[in-house]
Order: sequence, then structure tokens, then C-alpha cells
Amino acid sequence: MSRNVIEVENVVTRLGGRMIHEGVSLHVQEGEIYAILGASGSGKTVLLKEMIMLLQPLSGTIRILGDDLRTIGYKEASALRRSWGVLFQFGALFTSLTVAENIALPLKEFSDADATLRDEIVLSKLQMVGLKPEVASLYPSELSGGMIKRAALARALAMDPKLLFLDEPTSGLDPVGARRFDALIEKLRDTLGVTVVMITHDIETIRGIVDRMAILAEKRTVAEGSLQNVLQSKHAFVKAFFKDINV
Repeated sequence: MSRNVIEVENVVTRLGGRMIHEGVSLHVQEGEIYAILGASGSGKTVLLKEMIMLLQPLSGTIRILGDDLRTIGYKEASALRRSWGVLFQFGALFTSLTVAENIALPLKEFSDADATLRDEIVLSKLQMVGLKPEVASLYPSELSGGMIKRAALARALAMDPKLLFLDEPTSGLDPVGARRFDALIEKLRDTLGVTVVMITHDIETIRGIVDRMAILAEKRTVAEGSLQNVLQSKHAFVKAFFKDINV
């Protein structure tokens, strides 16, 4: 039986006087591709930011790789952050840095790797995400949307993380590019053994590579499980979200 690497229990979140979550719970198992789904404003990205310690919930428990984020110490939190990589929705590459410098940034911040080793790692990560070595010297403004996603993914992989958090990884990509990116994510999971947590609304991604998912609606989790399990839900939002899907 797979162990849970992320456990979210009864999370309540209030931001700017507005209640975002009123009891969100979910459980991510080791080695799976897990999706967080929901309408715009349902708190998906807020929840992801709570998982990576950019925000703190009002109450409830979030455990990542066994660490309780409510009680974790500074040193333990710093070590835990090295255990994950994050791909933000629009890549969030630093425009003043080359692709190589972007990918090397986590290595400079969090490792003792010298410049030669960093260069080797950068090239290996570029290859891992399907980019040619010459891309290393380019700036983000010189990249296509798909290349930006892959370069940002290479940066997320720089520290060989156990967890990958992806915010709308296929948004802005054409259908062919989106399916290629899905295939890349699945390949990375299979070859590296990394656990993937993604926010997505892409039905083809959900049908094609997602193992399990949580559906957020009405400020809580209204369904969790495999696609087949979730489709059994009688909740109105779940039925509307998946009304045209064929399994």
C-alpha cells in the first residue's frame, strides 16, 4: 500500500476577510500524479501555496513528507523546501537571467555545487525536459510558450526533488504541445519516481495522466479519488465539470 506523502486535514483559510477554505482535506500518495480541480476562485492555488509554505491556513493540518507545517522549525522547513520543485503557471522565469542561470539558481542558493558541476546539471536537466543544449544561453524573451514551460520545469527539477508542484502546466499551450507536456510529466514520474501535484482544468490531462484527484467546491473537498470514483459523485459541480467526459 502506498504511503501518503501529503496529508491535508480540515484546512480553513481566510484571506483579506474572505473565507477561502472551510474544511479542505486530501491525501496524496507516493509516486502518483494527483490533480487539484475546481472552479476559478475555489482556492486551488491558495492551497498549493499553503503546501509550499508561502501561505499559512487559519486552522487545520498540512503534513508534507511527514512534517507538520504548523510546528516545523526553521531548519527543518529549509530542508523540506529542498525536497520539492515548483512550476508556476506562467513559468516565472527571471527575465534578466539566461535559461542556464535560471536553472542554476536553486543550485547556487541551496547546494555546494561548483560552477562546473552546476553547468553539467543544467545541461542534464535541459535534456531531461526535451530542450537542446543551445537553449541554455537564451533569455526567456527568446523562448516560445512551450519552451518556457520546459525551462521552468528544468529549474523545478534542479535539486532532484521528491515532489513536483505544477500550477496549470498545460495552460497557454496548443493541444499538441499540451499532450507532449503531459507525456513529459508522466515520463518524469515514471523514471524519477517523483510525486506530482498539479492544478489543472485540462480534461485531456485529467483523463490521460492523472491517477487521483480532489475536487474543490463550496470551500471544501467535495470528491476525491480516481476519475472513475469521482464520476460517481452526485455533487452538482462535479457533474457539471465532467458532463462531456467519456471514460
